[in-house]
Amino acid sequence: MQNILQIIYLISSVTFILGLKFLGNPATARKGNLIAAAGMILAIFGTIFLYTTEGGEHLGNLGFIFGGLIIGTVIGWMIAKKVKMTAMPQMVSFFNGMGGACAALISMIEFRHLVSAGHFETASAGTLLTIFAGLIIGTVSFSGSIIAYGKLEEKIKDFSLPAGQYINMALLISVLGLSALMISGNIANTDVFYVILLLAVAYGVLFVFPIGGADMPVVISLLNSFTGVAAACGGFLYGNNVMLIGGILVGSAGTLLTVVMCKSMNRSLTNVLIGNFGGGAKTGAAATSTTFVGSIKEVTKSDAAIMMKYAKKVIIVPGYGLAVAQAQHVVHELEELLEKNDVTVKYAIHPVAGRMPGHMNVLLAESNVSYDKLVEMEEINPEFATTDVVLVIGANDVVNPAAKTDPSSPIYGMPILDVENAATVIVMKRSMKAGYAGIENELFYKPKTSMLFGDAKKSLSELVSEIKSLS
Repeated sequence: MQNILQIIYLISSVTFILGLKFLGNPATARKGNLIAAAGMILAIFGTIFLYTTEGGEHLGNLGFIFGGLIIGTVIGWMIAKKVKMTAMPQMVSFFNGMGGACAALISMIEFRHLVSAGHFETASAGTLLTIFAGLIIGTVSFSGSIIAYGKLEEKIKDFSLPAGQYINMALLISVLGLSALMISGNIANTDVFYVILLLAVAYGVLFVFPIGGADMPVVISLLNSFTGVAAACGGFLYGNNVMLIGGILVGSAGTLLTVVMCKSMNRSLTNVLIGNFGGGAKTGAAATSTTFVGSIKEVTKSDAAIMMKYAKKVIIVPGYGLAVAQAQHVVHELEELLEKNDVTVKYAIHPVAGRMPGHMNVLLAESNVSYDKLVEMEEINPEFATTDVVLVIGANDVVNPAAKTDPSSPIYGMPILDVENAATVIVMKRSMKAGYAGIENELFYKPKTSMLFGDAKKSLSELVSEIKSLS
């Protein structure tokens, strides 16, 4: 039975690797999700029915196990089915937090087993290290993800304590120091374990609290990697290969994505770890202190339709405003209409457009936009100089020239989409309200930029009607 179980774990591990590989391409992402999910189901049921203890006993409490599986499946299914595309980042943060909580609970349960059996003082340093690592990393992931969820839902505002950076460092040092003392045997009081738990909760909360909205994609990917590492610790504890491999894959993929996000946001990973970036106070100050030369110029829908219909090349820049308006299907209709008029249409995708990595790719895929039209920033930037019209829909910070021109700006140095190089730029927004980073956008005041105010879905529908009337 155990040999069969190990073969099942091997098959499941392979499906995780294949699933992750397929997730690297939008065209195969759905298939990758299904393959990895099938591998997880196989591993779960293999464990339930084939796992035996050293004494030859099978798992007990099957009623509780299946009850938990059913309840969790129903709740997860309902949440996933009902969630709006705009709330997808919140759902990812919430589910990720639950994963971190599970990893922390594993460490708590195994620690209690050691204490109740009187094995705490004789436990190996490796076992204790794994328990404490799972506890700390899982707890930080849980508490940080819940705060991230609240911030994305706009129920929690940015908040910074005076000398917050030093408080965070003090908490982290305390957590690591107390853990090291317990692992080495210099502290035998098991109640300290729960002090470490509380300190880890506080660190996770204070770590995410001051982080501004523009940097939230980095936080989501970082916390995701934390959950993976914490799950891998559980795999070490139980000697469970599939849990170990799955955790390592999630942890490593999340870490690599975090590095990519940091590069895209012009943030160092060190600053991410100490929570010293993107704070609301900083961005707010920048927003009020910046003065732009020029004025806002509006464009009518009729004029915008004429410019786009008779253009040779149009690049659409989607942003969070597109998701809020649920306008992805209308923009696809606009794309198809322009192509019937021999206009080349592409979509420029910034790595951190939206509120989580890949947000725009998922949004546009939902409306059946061809994957080969979704062009990443590095590839699309040289094309703006030969583009007749750029249509910016709800994007703000990722097209803000201040990232290149204003050293005092909190986004200075962040790679952006060079839309200002196009012949004409049309920006669709509800109002002149600042973007997620809380700063003014220099692009809006450029001579080649025209503003088209209104709800994105309604405005796009009217654009489509205007273009059709010109045929």
